[in-house]
Amino acid sequence: MYADQFGRCAICGGVNDIDRRLSVDHNHDTGEVRGLLCNRCNRAIGLLGDSIDILESAISYLSTGRKKKR
Repeated sequence: MYADQFGRCAICGGVNDIDRRLSVDHNHDTGEVRGLLCNRCNRAIGLLGDSIDILESAISYLSTGRKKKR
């Protein structure tokens, strides 16, 4: 999995510091492994309760008032 993700986080594409490994992320209901995440992304989705609805709401919130790129 590490090689398939080129040693990068499955969400942001970042890497951890040398002393920190990527976290193995899994579905808490099924136990199925989803991928490897950096500490920041792993904590973020955990703090959002792995909720797609809350994540979509956060995306909507962050998008409000945002100027369109030209």
